[in-house]
Amino acid sequence: MTALSPLLRAYDHVLLDLDGCVTVAGRPAPGAAEALSLLRAAGKRLAFVTNDSDLAPEEHVRRMWSMGLQASLAEIVTPGCALQFELAGREPGTPVFVIGPPAVVRHVADAGMRVVNGTVRAAGARIVVVVCHERLSYGELTIAVRALLDGAEMLAAVRDGLYSGPDGPLPATGAIVAALEYATGRRARIVGKPDALPYRVALDRLGPGRALVVGDRLDADLAGAAAAGLDGAIVLSGQTTREQAQSARDPAPVAVAETLHELVTG
Repeated sequence: MTALSPLLRAYDHVLLDLDGCVTVAGRPAPGAAEALSLLRAAGKRLAFVTNDSDLAPEEHVRRMWSMGLQASLAEIVTPGCALQFELAGREPGTPVFVIGPPAVVRHVADAGMRVVNGTVRAAGARIVVVVCHERLSYGELTIAVRALLDGAEMLAAVRDGLYSGPDGPLPATGAIVAALEYATGRRARIVGKPDALPYRVALDRLGPGRALVVGDRLDADLAGAAAAGLDGAIVLSGQTTREQAQSARDPAPVAVAETLHELVTG
């Protein structure tokens, strides 16, 4: 069996981005399945930390297995998981209005919050959760604006303005957040990368040990690693070029590789 690179041997946990790192354009990155197998065989504990909040964690697991990539439910960390982790520390039964897909609504409910969507008390929510979804309506924005003007806190998955669709760019969660912030003068708390919270969730599950973050984006993966006080490595199978990665400073990646497989095997 191929040995791990000296870099990977120095870590107990590996926190992996999905799109652009483990997968590329909906398919496994070159050598990704072998890289994951090598890490597991070497006793490394894994987490897959993604900013994709469209899918529930169990849907991410099914999708990965369909591509020949092994993953368990406990290894998946989405913005919804981070949101649930954050809300679990709040007063149980706090009224929350959710702009987002069903997966996010479930995370909010599982955190012990009272989801007030569809009730006469929706505008009286104390927390507004914002995640992009395809059925966004003006009515949702109106309820959120009124709750925020009345003092509600805003929690959002990410601040990305766009994401890639099959036919071109589409407005992302950040576009909705920008509209709500502009209308209300309130500032959203971001719970997805580059916030440290998703990595805190992953490490809470994995336990003590030295962790390496691996991703393809300087602004999300590398910055998120730095926010969490973790080392970060960049792979070039996604959005970052070698020149960008090698010129990155404060933070700088501990390693740059073409693919996850190359990083793992050296």
